[in-house]
Amino acid sequence: MTTETVATAEMLIGGRRVAANDGQTFDTYNPATGEVIARVPEAGPEDVDRAVGAARQAFDGGKWPAFSAAKRGRILLKAAALIRARLEELAELETRNGGKTITDSRGEVLGTAASFEYYAGAATRIMGETIPVSAPGLDLTLREPVGVCAQIIPWNFPIVMAGWKLAPALAAGCTVVLKPAEQTPLTALKLGEILSEAGLPDGVVNIVTGPGETTGSALINHPLIDKIAITGSTEVGKIVMHAAAEGIKRVSLELGGKSPNIVFDDVDIESVVDQSVYSVFANAGQDCCARTRFFVHERIADEFTAALAERTRRLRVGDPRDEQSEIGAIISPEQQANIERYLDIGQKEGAELLVGGTRPGDTSLASGNFLLPAVFAGVRNDMRIAREEIFGPVVGVLTFRDEEEAISLANATQYGLSGSIWTRDIGRAIRLMRRVRAGVLSVNSNSSVHVEAPFGGFKMSGIGRELGTRALDLYTEVKNVYIAVD
Repeated sequence: MTTETVATAEMLIGGRRVAANDGQTFDTYNPATGEVIARVPEAGPEDVDRAVGAARQAFDGGKWPAFSAAKRGRILLKAAALIRARLEELAELETRNGGKTITDSRGEVLGTAASFEYYAGAATRIMGETIPVSAPGLDLTLREPVGVCAQIIPWNFPIVMAGWKLAPALAAGCTVVLKPAEQTPLTALKLGEILSEAGLPDGVVNIVTGPGETTGSALINHPLIDKIAITGSTEVGKIVMHAAAEGIKRVSLELGGKSPNIVFDDVDIESVVDQSVYSVFANAGQDCCARTRFFVHERIADEFTAALAERTRRLRVGDPRDEQSEIGAIISPEQQANIERYLDIGQKEGAELLVGGTRPGDTSLASGNFLLPAVFAGVRNDMRIAREEIFGPVVGVLTFRDEEEAISLANATQYGLSGSIWTRDIGRAIRLMRRVRAGVLSVNSNSSVHVEAPFGGFKMSGIGRELGTRALDLYTEVKNVYIAVD
């Protein structure tokens, strides 16, 4: 692998590219090589205050909330076109900073453009209603922007998560301070440039960079923030809820998961295995929706598990820039070490490691954070590897006897984000989809996320629904108006 060129990044505050007020920076790395690729400003409380102040001014006295919905939509549509035009540039940056394969990065850049396109059209469809009341007058509701939003996005899907949060907030007329994860700030900063080029007024979107413990804390605790939206771990979600309570801030949380992949004995095993490996190992398993618990009917468990282990063994782990690579790098050495700790825990608990779980033998990958995808058999639902979110390329296979046991096992978790059901029996699929406690489910598919449809979790997987028109509820307040008639 070639030596990286170290760039100097800047934040976006009030329409200007700026360094941190005290000049502090931190390094961001290429997970596939371990090399520094950029030095990024480390925003302190003064920088966060400047960013929130710019967003507050842009909301309270600025043009953006006063723009017609159609005008806001046209700017979002232009931003989408610019994102599409810079597909390769953005995909390469996402791969260098996040370690994901170049094919995945391209898909996620296009998904980001799709978010801006969708909410460009949705901006003119934020509507109120008229309500028949017993008094002799007219009662109606207005949908108004919630105000200044703090948005915190994770490192596993940096650009696409920025699009998920920015696009509906902007469509609704809100202003934003966005904080990307400190591990992966580069595409978010580039997205800020694109939004400015598309015609977004100064101060409408501000981007600050730095650690969650300092920069993020200053942002969520700032008194001029009206709403907080975060995608992250359940533990971070708890911290955000506490902070939001102090100021009665609106809050939406997209948090962790331990999603089930339920496989009945009437399926084509080869086809299900071929699709299911990507439901857990894509993005090196660093996905809150990853189907990390495979519940397989006992009649096909041995055959299915053998096929899964063989298909996993054939997945190509390699240089993320290589078009043939299927699995890229883990985000950091710390995350890699944590995954390896769980691999050790699983074996100590008595699960059988069938394949993977070691670092690749390819010496060209030695300086990066790579792991071969791992399959555990003989897993019980009370094991830590079945209960806790590992956030890496690790799956456990469990068995069930009948529908009732499958439902019981699938629901025996603190999480409730996603999941898949595989069966040719449509009646069975309907029964299960009504009883599995998860916010998004798919039947005979390894994915359940679509920009047009709501996304979010039950239980400790979060609060609120992103994507689709439901996301607009997160960024609007309902105002009721009664007009008396003499």
